[in-house]
Amino acid sequence: MVLQLGFARVFFAILFLLVSLTRAHNAKIFNVRNYGAIADSRTDNRKAFLKAWNGACNQKGISRVYIPKGVYMLGTVEFSGPCKGPVTFLMTGDLRAPTGLSLSTETWIAFRYVNKLIVKGGGTLDGQGASAWPFNDCDKNPNCQSLPISMRFDFVTNSRVKYIRSINSKNAHFTFFACKNVNVSNIELSAPADSPNTDGIKIGSSTDIRISSSRISTGDDCIAILSGCMNIDISYVYCGPGHGISVGSLGKFQGEDNVKGLVVRRCTFNGTDNGVRIKTWESPWRSSASNFIFEDIFMDKVRNPIIVDQTYCPHPPCNQQTASHVQIEDVTYRNIWGTSSSQIAVSMQCSKEFPCKNIVMKDINLAHLGSEGPLKSWCSYVDGRVYGRQNPPPCF
Repeated sequence: MVLQLGFARVFFAILFLLVSLTRAHNAKIFNVRNYGAIADSRTDNRKAFLKAWNGACNQKGISRVYIPKGVYMLGTVEFSGPCKGPVTFLMTGDLRAPTGLSLSTETWIAFRYVNKLIVKGGGTLDGQGASAWPFNDCDKNPNCQSLPISMRFDFVTNSRVKYIRSINSKNAHFTFFACKNVNVSNIELSAPADSPNTDGIKIGSSTDIRISSSRISTGDDCIAILSGCMNIDISYVYCGPGHGISVGSLGKFQGEDNVKGLVVRRCTFNGTDNGVRIKTWESPWRSSASNFIFEDIFMDKVRNPIIVDQTYCPHPPCNQQTASHVQIEDVTYRNIWGTSSSQIAVSMQCSKEFPCKNIVMKDINLAHLGSEGPLKSWCSYVDGRVYGRQNPPPCF
């Protein structure tokens, strides 16, 4: 009986593979070169790409937008659905953004309202950020012009992004807004450590997003989870340089939705400013951040390996008038080890009005690389429990 069940499982697995291969083989191909695209790294291919996309999107059944090898200059473009069938954006060539501030938009490439989208192919997005970063004055100008995000996904569902490289984004590399059930894997995102606001991946108002087996090196957060996110899973991600993996910032605006359900596991942080971080503004706007697990994480020369900052103020003064009203609760840190480049390896500065609740720390083993003395923890307004080995010694 067991043997029969085994044969049945193998049979159905092979059948599923054959059906998948047949479907892929039967996909209708929309080659951007057939629509006038020129891979000379100078000609703006926006019209050709849009024609290929519109053809694929209006095709019943499986279709594929194919970008052959070569370097294609591409102006700002929006690939919109809904489409009549699944679409694969097969990017074997490289896409290059215009230089400087020539893109007067917040997004370079956008996918919107698409179900069953696959973006893959091994190609590279080159945002040419170095030509625009000197114009980024957002640290001192509240009315600064926002530079373009390299690739944006809005209202995208049941989709996959894999085997794509993004370099030198002018702003964030990838953003996901109002997306559901998206897998991101085997991507590489890179920008210099001093490049401003070049977050790797920003996620907002999205559910069931999985990020795995990827390498992110940036000048800002490797991954940022913003308001309205639920059930985010991050695993086997290498982060560094950058500002770590962050929840937030939260609480800056009225009406922000809660963040619930985050797992960060089996990740490596190398030389980052922060490891795993939760950051909220001191404001009267109520929301919550809950049900987080950070586990099996290696820190290598990280300045702030574990940090909760409910007095977040990146560019003082921030005119704080009250303590943060974001309730942080049910957060577990488990099996986190490695080295801290600062003396304070664990910092939890929670809200006086809404103290952190049910914080659990188990088997934290960090060593200090500096000469200031033994490692320390620094806590305010934290309610929680500790188990197993604790280095630095716990502060709650």
